[in-house]
Amino acid sequence: MTAATHHPTMEYSGNLFVVAAPSGAGKSSLVNALMEVDAKLAHSVSHTTRAPRGQEVHGREYYFASDAQFDQMVAQGAFLEWAQVHGNRYGTSRHAIEDRIRQGHDIILEIDYQGALQVKKLFPTASLIFVLPPSWEELRSRLQRRGEDSPEVIEARIRNAAQEVIQVPRFDFVIINERFESALFDLKSIVHAQRLKYSAQRNAKTDVFSALSIP
Repeated sequence: MTAATHHPTMEYSGNLFVVAAPSGAGKSSLVNALMEVDAKLAHSVSHTTRAPRGQEVHGREYYFASDAQFDQMVAQGAFLEWAQVHGNRYGTSRHAIEDRIRQGHDIILEIDYQGALQVKKLFPTASLIFVLPPSWEELRSRLQRRGEDSPEVIEARIRNAAQEVIQVPRFDFVIINERFESALFDLKSIVHAQRLKYSAQRNAKTDVFSALSIP
């Protein structure tokens, strides 16, 4: 687990949301559904060294990079964070995130818990969200229904998930994805609530604050 060098806390006009979850908990489905109904939210696309799955497209789900390309980006300090997960590396472009939230865009990241915790160090105002399955049995069932992994890989993912969920107390919000509609409502509620915080409203509605002489 490696990250960019720490820099002093800066104020940004946009909100940064970071969603982590064990494989199969439904993180991507929730984020994709949220993106369809929230035009203010932009999705950050991570880089990865793993091969594309199914209908995944370069630049849409991920930027797929070779090990050599990834090494070069690490050496250049291009990543906000990067981590090795299930034998592959994943990284988030530092400058892309900084530029977009500085311009007032709300950004949502889907990354491993290691990356989420590293982002929190660099962006203390980021909202960390952990998505949990309702049970281990349901998580195993979802991984099996996905049909992408062998039984051995599924068991490895379950073992990794047991280590990942230990990190839940370090997150700001927890969503239990038992019913998709309820979990999506919870995710929408978190995003909406963060936009109503004093700092966010002050940046978004500067004219109102000025008119009311609120610092």
